[in-house]
Amino acid sequence: MKQRVFLRTALVIALLSIVAVAQTQTKKPTTDLEKTSYALGADIGKNLKMQGVTVDAQMLARGIRAAMGLDSMVISEAECEQLVMNFQKEMMAKGEAIKVQSAAEHRKEGEAFLSANRKNLGVVTTASGLQYTVVKEGTGKKPKATDTVKVHYRGTLLDGKEFDSSYKRNEPTTFPLNRVIPGWTEGVQLMSVGSTFRFFIPADLAYGDRQMGPDIPPGSTLIFEVELLEIK
Repeated sequence: MKQRVFLRTALVIALLSIVAVAQTQTKKPTTDLEKTSYALGADIGKNLKMQGVTVDAQMLARGIRAAMGLDSMVISEAECEQLVMNFQKEMMAKGEAIKVQSAAEHRKEGEAFLSANRKNLGVVTTASGLQYTVVKEGTGKKPKATDTVKVHYRGTLLDGKEFDSSYKRNEPTTFPLNRVIPGWTEGVQLMSVGSTFRFFIPADLAYGDRQMGPDIPPGSTLIFEVELLEIK
């Protein structure tokens, strides 16, 4: 996200370089160039606000103009580079702290869920901590970890939010069973072809404390409903 902010800033600079004079705070943008410049500036501001970044907007504008040669530099280039490096390090540290806190919260939530879930009728808990229920029992063979399998699946978070579904794509997925998260590798080996299982996968058997895209927070316990269609 940090890179996106600086990329958008660069786009604004490129647009501003076409305009020889600064816009006043009260002037409403009228041309396409002015409107686009304003929109990009608003987008940068929104992203900075979302990240909790505090800047002096007037000094930010002065820095842009100075870098374009429209104003004199009041801080040396070397000092500017050092300040930006310090800012980036600070943002990375803040981001890491947020990730650690988020992972701890989601792990706590997951542990509480699994502790209660293991008492529910039909829930089996394995030695690794994987939990599952049998939705439908098949009659085919069971795969080995080295096999390639064809499955339909649906993945959700504990709050029910769906983050992935082969059913929605209307296309089953094929993969080597030893190339997926540990919870899948272990769980699918328990299934016979034709079975449908529901797996409750703790973070350590899923993605750990990694953030996986925009939909799976760090430390998440995941729920998958898996239908084993075929062993390749």
